[in-house]
Amino acid sequence: LVLGLIAGGAVNALADDLPLRRSPRLPRYVPDEKKRATHSRDENERALTQIDDERRPLSAWLGITAFLLGKRVSPNGVKLGWRYPITEIFTVALMVIAVLATDGDADVPPLQLAFWLGYMAIFALITVIDIEHKLILFVVIIPSALFAVLDAVLTPLRAEPNLRDALIGGAAGFIVFFILYNGGFLFTYIMGIVRGQKITEVAFGYGDVMMAGLSGLILGWQALIFALFITVFLGAFGAMLYLLSRALIRSKYSAFTALPYGPYIVAGTLIMLLFRAEISQLF
Repeated sequence: LVLGLIAGGAVNALADDLPLRRSPRLPRYVPDEKKRATHSRDENERALTQIDDERRPLSAWLGITAFLLGKRVSPNGVKLGWRYPITEIFTVALMVIAVLATDGDADVPPLQLAFWLGYMAIFALITVIDIEHKLILFVVIIPSALFAVLDAVLTPLRAEPNLRDALIGGAAGFIVFFILYNGGFLFTYIMGIVRGQKITEVAFGYGDVMMAGLSGLILGWQALIFALFITVFLGAFGAMLYLLSRALIRSKYSAFTALPYGPYIVAGTLIMLLFRAEISQLF
């Protein structure tokens, strides 16, 4: 629990700084307008993202403690959102699930569990940034990919994948989603002609391509096949829930609305990472 809380606090701090293209720093009170400026084309607004923010006191480094101890609002009135405690609880939950899923499993030695706990923090970071900014950052994916390769090198005998399967999986995941990525451009181009308007949104971003490659490195090519099927199913289910929610609140749906796909890739990867044997037995 303590490790999960610390990791959750680190995830929050990184999720504040990395999308703003800032070097990681100790927790700050980051205004919402600064987060929104990440996507602004106005150079002055983007310049604001580099201005330092108020430091949070030690008692407010965690979102949970900030809320409990009355440190949610900074002296200058910047308010921490619910994302902070929710992210910490989410990260703790992922790590608890990882520990419970491997409890008593002789094929998962302590070193492998340590890598898996690291993946839980990575998954939380990717999910939070993608939901909040619709971005999957190279600065997150590249170190995570090296971490996955190190996992395959150091733990090849007791738990899958070995280095060969991991590299094949990484290449396969990247290629499959790269094809989908380019197919998305073709689809939006054709639909733009049909509708007589320019469509700027695409089905997949390049970050999703990189995330699929990371998934393959973590799982190996065999488990990646199942993970991709799970991802597609969850993505379709999530899209239907989104449309249903828009209908229930009587909100007009805008065609080609971009929905973050990274969390679905994360979910498919997580399921196959922790429950590989159980899923395989179903087939």
